[in-house]
Amino acid sequence: MLKDAVQETRLFSTRVILGWMGMLLALSFIVVRLVYLQVVDHERYTTLSESNRLKILPIPPTRGFIFDRNGVLLAENRASYRLELIPERIPNLDETINDLRTLVHISEEDVTRFRQQMRRYRPFDPVPLRFRLTEDEVARFSVQSYRFKGVGIESDLSRYYPLHQSGAHIIGYVGRISEEELKVIDPSNYRGTNYIGKTGVEKSYERYLHGQVGYQEVETDVRGRVLRVLARKAPAPGKNLYLNIDMALQSFAEELIRDERAAIVAIDPQNGAVLALVSMPSYDLNLFVGGIDAKTYKELRDSPDRPLYNRAIRGQYPPGSTIKSFVGLAGLEYGIRTEHSRVWCSGAFQLKGQSHRYRDWKRSGHGSVNFHTAVEQSCDVYFYDLAHDLGIDRLHTFMTRFKFGQKTGIDLVGELSGLMPSREWKRRARKAAWYPGETVITGIGQGYMLATPLQLAVATATLSMHGQFLQPRVAFATEEASGHESEAIPAQQRDQVLLKEDNFWVQAILGMEAVIYGSRGTARKVARGAPYRFAGKTGTAQVFGIKQDERYNAARLDKRLHDHAWFVAFAPVEKPRIAIAVIVENGGGGSSTAAPIAREVMDFYLLNNPATLLSQPATTK
Repeated sequence: MLKDAVQETRLFSTRVILGWMGMLLALSFIVVRLVYLQVVDHERYTTLSESNRLKILPIPPTRGFIFDRNGVLLAENRASYRLELIPERIPNLDETINDLRTLVHISEEDVTRFRQQMRRYRPFDPVPLRFRLTEDEVARFSVQSYRFKGVGIESDLSRYYPLHQSGAHIIGYVGRISEEELKVIDPSNYRGTNYIGKTGVEKSYERYLHGQVGYQEVETDVRGRVLRVLARKAPAPGKNLYLNIDMALQSFAEELIRDERAAIVAIDPQNGAVLALVSMPSYDLNLFVGGIDAKTYKELRDSPDRPLYNRAIRGQYPPGSTIKSFVGLAGLEYGIRTEHSRVWCSGAFQLKGQSHRYRDWKRSGHGSVNFHTAVEQSCDVYFYDLAHDLGIDRLHTFMTRFKFGQKTGIDLVGELSGLMPSREWKRRARKAAWYPGETVITGIGQGYMLATPLQLAVATATLSMHGQFLQPRVAFATEEASGHESEAIPAQQRDQVLLKEDNFWVQAILGMEAVIYGSRGTARKVARGAPYRFAGKTGTAQVFGIKQDERYNAARLDKRLHDHAWFVAFAPVEKPRIAIAVIVENGGGGSSTAAPIAREVMDFYLLNNPATLLSQPATTK
């Protein structure tokens, strides 16, 4: 077959022309695009380029200190050392970590955490392997540091609690920010910060203690390494926090109940200041800074004594006879009784038409008693009868005025409300009707009723001030880190429990004085030698029920089945400066166990603060 040379030449020329036209079109597109990028959109891409070169890095603020009312340091920041590794500079990580273990204690948990963090860091970023190195460990590594390329020790500030266990449930601790907390905090103010208040005032006053984050503008290379610092805005340190707590009193009270499961709450009735808030056993706050190891936390969590549990604000117990003064006040207020009304106590009380006998603690009975002598001798029958006549509706309404069954509003997280039962509560919670017998035992602080030590301290303080309620406050002021400017915490909530006659308050207080000074007072031994006059009320709360004809034999029972021992008091009677509630779990009788503890606490506070005492003691009429 013959080739057509002319046709082939023409075809070749066409293809060459089309090829050149395509190349010119592509080149034109590139030129247009370059013009657009370099001229039209020049400013935008210049900004993006600068953003890649310049970065804003956060500078975490220094956390504020915590002090007690007398300036005793409760929480501070101390230099802390951490061991860091830069992965890209270490040829063999496993071998390096094993070599480091000859100088520094490194647990498997440390290694696991290190490998988890490596995935979130860039290869040239330092990744912490061990926190809170001891001085000996720092010294040992420093001598051998030449052997470890890419390994170094860095220092920062770490929270430290110098009193360790003392005041643990008040102060609280800081811990690493959780995923849940990240959802509610301001992320911009916590950039560069790993820790946040978890419990106690560390959590309640986080907004004051944390401070404001600072920033520095740095220049970086293409891999993100910092080359130089261009600008810096210093962080604003957190404010110092001053508490109403008297740590001398707090530590003294803790020592009194060190071997018990117990709680003590002491309040100044004049202003609502919480002077001491003790929950024992306690725990060392420093264990939680930087992360507590799993074994230690499990021991604390699973301990039958529950050291992590704040009994003072979360412990809910039957208040027992400590509420009898308040029930008596309800009788006076509603006109069910007068101060002269008498009830015959034969040792038991029965509802009409029922065979069940509600026993008095004194089997032989107290004879004829009025409000005054019923409080003095803690006569159960008087209050059985009064509660029945009041009815649960009026009893519930009156008792809630003293914050029973409600939170007091203390400035600590986690407070529980206790329980002041009612018809509505039982219908809602138990799907059952309310029975008269349940009202009867509520009158002596048993049955469904539950109260916290804090609630009883607050109610006692309110009674001592003739109905003036002041919201309990742990903290009273903040202070700038410079120490030049302080500011009081906003005023606490005030309320007034109003009664028809002021004499009703007087009668209740006289009855509580008789508990201490009366010839048959249930705590008459505890007042011996006191240079001030005080009023109080004992209480014993049953842990379990016993049959009607059985007797309570403590010697045969396990210690944890013994009754809880209660005592509430305030002093001096004429101008109260301290109101106190003490509970000792499974402590037995309130007069023999809790009352002496309260007396020692009041002695320590009042006799070491003589300005709180008046020269003339009150008298009982």
